[in-house]
Amino acid sequence: MTTSRRGFLRLAGLGALAAGLPACSSVLPAPDTSAPGFGTSATGLVRVWCRANTQEGLTALVESFNASQDRLAVELTPIPDVQYVTKLATAIRARDVPDLVDIDDINSLLFVYRDAFTDLTDLIADLDFADRLSPGHLALATVGGRRYAVPYLADNSALFCNTRLFERAGLDVDEATTDLDSLLDAARRITALGGDVRGWTFPGNNQGSLGFVVQPHVWAADTDLIRGEVGAQSGNVAGNDAVARLLEFYRALWVDGLVPPENFADDASRWGSDYKAGRIGMIPSNYSTVTTDTDPELVAATTVRLLPGPDGGRAFFDGGDNMCIPRGAANASGAWEFARFALDLPQQSALPEGGFTPVRSDVATPEFAARHPLVLPPLLNQDEGYAPQTLSYNQIYNQPDGPWLTMLRRAVFDGEIEAAMAEAQIGYDRILRQAQA
Repeated sequence: MTTSRRGFLRLAGLGALAAGLPACSSVLPAPDTSAPGFGTSATGLVRVWCRANTQEGLTALVESFNASQDRLAVELTPIPDVQYVTKLATAIRARDVPDLVDIDDINSLLFVYRDAFTDLTDLIADLDFADRLSPGHLALATVGGRRYAVPYLADNSALFCNTRLFERAGLDVDEATTDLDSLLDAARRITALGGDVRGWTFPGNNQGSLGFVVQPHVWAADTDLIRGEVGAQSGNVAGNDAVARLLEFYRALWVDGLVPPENFADDASRWGSDYKAGRIGMIPSNYSTVTTDTDPELVAATTVRLLPGPDGGRAFFDGGDNMCIPRGAANASGAWEFARFALDLPQQSALPEGGFTPVRSDVATPEFAARHPLVLPPLLNQDEGYAPQTLSYNQIYNQPDGPWLTMLRRAVFDGEIEAAMAEAQIGYDRILRQAQA
């Protein structure tokens, strides 16, 4: 498939600063990343902030780094995800920033636009594996051709399939997952197996999870729900055929009983439990949700594909973490040494053990592939990954009363697809306009 739309969104110049981020004070001084010994000979303490959602993996990484040498000591502080943006903005205003922040990649752009992060372009270019790093992560921290973050870990959406149920239904996974029509047919045939078996499942009352697993069907058609460059963006919902067909697909899943009735109220607190019980044919989700505390036999019987568009193509949400060095960091050199350690092959190869995917495609050796087959499709097809470049993502997609969840629930559960899209268009435009005022 072509990736012209996603490629355009990544490469286009970005516009004016939006006002969605809590205000930071005057710009802090940038460290001299070209100084002799930068990133190789630092001493002392390195203060690192991480997301609480990815704390477990960072804890092991810090322990390994601290044990590997005696010049630097990394101190890790986990921050609740819902507080991360505000706390970091507050630290910048107070001119007391950590040395390194491990941040949700979708939020990287907020701080890049405040000129709050150090330019890492030349440091990244010097990495001998720079061309193997996740382009989706990098795009979320690139402005004017300059890079202000390095990827650390990936948390990607994909379609996980129970091959036992596929075989019982007489389905071939590849043929059954090529487009939305084939998915719908497969869901019907799997549900027809009877009992409490269903073809599909989704958390119908959780905005963030739905943004993660549903949007890629639209991106696979080389379009998005937001159009334009940052600073001049508007909604691209009303009249978008890919969005309409996506909503029709989910409406059919619900009306035809191809998903559990519990999906209506599912807030993702038990996301994946029905799949782990062996009664779901397909679940759009992430590696961690599907494999954590799951019967090893079911994991072995699971295969994964990227999410298809209405008429084909593939895409996935390129989520995860970026590592950024705030301007004003007291030990920027030590911070880069730690970030570079995090990108080394041994550390990247271990990420699936904590439920995440590496950001280096060259990790995928035959040995790695044999151990972790379920992370391979996104890892080996990084160009199909995408996340919207906008400063309004949280207001649109992560708020329970935002236009994204409102549209999905009205379209899927009430059947008012055209009206839901028209209402969402107004909501998207309003939020984007306010952010760009």
